[in-house]
Amino acid sequence: MSIKCLIVDDEPLAIEILQSYVERVDSLELVGTCGNAVQAFDVLKKEKVDLLFLDIQMPKLTGIEFLKALNPTPSVIFTTAYREYAVESYELNVVDYLLKPIAFDRFLMAINKVVENGNSHVEILQSASEGANESDPFLFLKVDRKMVKVYLKDITYIESLKDYVRVKTEYGKELVSLQKISYLEKKLPADCFLRVHKSYIISVKQISAYSNTAIEVGGTEIPIGRSYKSEVMKVLNDQV
Repeated sequence: MSIKCLIVDDEPLAIEILQSYVERVDSLELVGTCGNAVQAFDVLKKEKVDLLFLDIQMPKLTGIEFLKALNPTPSVIFTTAYREYAVESYELNVVDYLLKPIAFDRFLMAINKVVENGNSHVEILQSASEGANESDPFLFLKVDRKMVKVYLKDITYIESLKDYVRVKTEYGKELVSLQKISYLEKKLPADCFLRVHKSYIISVKQISAYSNTAIEVGGTEIPIGRSYKSEVMKVLNDQV
């Protein structure tokens, strides 16, 4: 599944930029583009839309008036050249408020907020791509200025670097992403991944050896934290 998006803006250049950004993120699917809110009403009657990129200053009906008229309301990211509507927009519970011109990295931050709000299926999805089994789940991680797909079966362990995480795969690939380890712990399936230390999550199937103080995964020895030891040992003993 993907996030179905609709762009509503009366500026052709703004639509073109947002459309190019959406096309660069595999988990986003563009349903359509509209030059005003009236056209958007018609699209919403026919199509399922998860996320609106909505301009504020438009002819016929402003973005704020349009949003107030919607029921139910998709997730909304305002895209505007005007700062003065920021307070009112947040009172309407929009996900984010992007000021034009919009940089791609700022666009990705807004998409991450959609994910964190739990309004999408972008984080962990079932793969339907060619050459992959439909049962192989994956997640998207923000790496530099792009969203990178990582299959869960390939992850060896995840290491916390304060506000970032380092993801190691069984193929020796290493990804560093702006994400907290506690957030990934909630998203990853508990029967496949195990938090063994405040700084480490490991893949259970990648364990090659363990002792009372450490676990070996992918040729790397990971320490077992004191506060995690009881739960870790219980899980490991159940595997035997």
